[in-house]
Amino acid sequence: MLRLQHISLLQFKNYSNRSFDFSERIIGICGKNGVGKTNLLDAIHYLCFTKSYFTRLDGNNVQHGNTGFRLEGNFELHDKPEKAVCILRETGRKEFSVNDDAYDKFSHHIGRYPCVVIAPDDAELITGDSKERRTFLDALLCQLDAAYMQHLITYKKILEQRNSLLKSFAETGGRNFELLDVLDDQLMKPGDYIFNKRSAFLVSFLPVAKHLYNDIAQTPAVAKAKADKEEVNLFYESELLQASFAELLKINRTKDCFAQRTTSGIHRDDLDIQLSNQPLKNIASQGQRKSLLFALKLAEMEVLKQEKKFAPLLLLDDVFEKLDEDRISNLLNKVCVENDGQVFITDTNEERLRQHLDTLSVQYQLIEL
Repeated sequence: MLRLQHISLLQFKNYSNRSFDFSERIIGICGKNGVGKTNLLDAIHYLCFTKSYFTRLDGNNVQHGNTGFRLEGNFELHDKPEKAVCILRETGRKEFSVNDDAYDKFSHHIGRYPCVVIAPDDAELITGDSKERRTFLDALLCQLDAAYMQHLITYKKILEQRNSLLKSFAETGGRNFELLDVLDDQLMKPGDYIFNKRSAFLVSFLPVAKHLYNDIAQTPAVAKAKADKEEVNLFYESELLQASFAELLKINRTKDCFAQRTTSGIHRDDLDIQLSNQPLKNIASQGQRKSLLFALKLAEMEVLKQEKKFAPLLLLDDVFEKLDEDRISNLLNKVCVENDGQVFITDTNEERLRQHLDTLSVQYQLIEL
């Protein structure tokens, strides 16, 4: 079991010095826009992933006028207390520790406190380019498999070196194919590992996401015409499904030299999402897009629970906009009743959130900011 019992924020975003105690499994966080609801969720994300969910630069999270921040969380993991601390020093150096034991590599912390976030900007997962879906998939697999994270880091590093070499071919007119052969060999090992992990994982993951979409959209319970209208299918797209990575690099070498970048590989993988056999992002309503987003995220939650043997933390940030009442009820039933993990939910409408939680007959704590 994983629970966050207390968090303190010092000079973090709009919080000068604030602490919160969490006494229930379901935590509602209400308040007007700009009061710090999302910032509180981001602080929790920091303690789970050593970084912000919303920005790549740690310095962007320091309260205006200050030069560093400190976050501390008291967790309960497998019935044992743990203290996680994240500090950004005035020098820009970041430190992270659990039970006063500092990490040499922050990547070693990933997966200790599994966490799933659903936020408004996550709509890009459905409507954005392929990078958004790869990032989602990689973030999930990194929580499940430490080796996957290391292979991904290695792949990105070698890919950058290979692209730099290809660019130098165009700039200098010389072509060092021996060095390119070396980089190709180095790129294939992590590339093949990542492809095999993704393809094996998605065989079971994508049907779960489809099933959850149907539950949230209630397609099994409605008329067949509406069910057919909301028929969603998801497929894994990768060039490595058609040829080996070695073959792709060889076939596309001339093309790569002309393009000055690596045009084939797992860095181009995607999830093909279709609604009634058409690209979903082109025809889906706001409610359908959000329902699929929730389905993917809840499938992530299910996978983490199965692997870790306990439910991850779930952070829901302003997710009720553009959803009808039925879909809100279906979502909350999934995350608050069928799920036994700790859930943090933000909403600008306190009455709406309270009514929905009361309907579920679950104990909850409401924090007003």
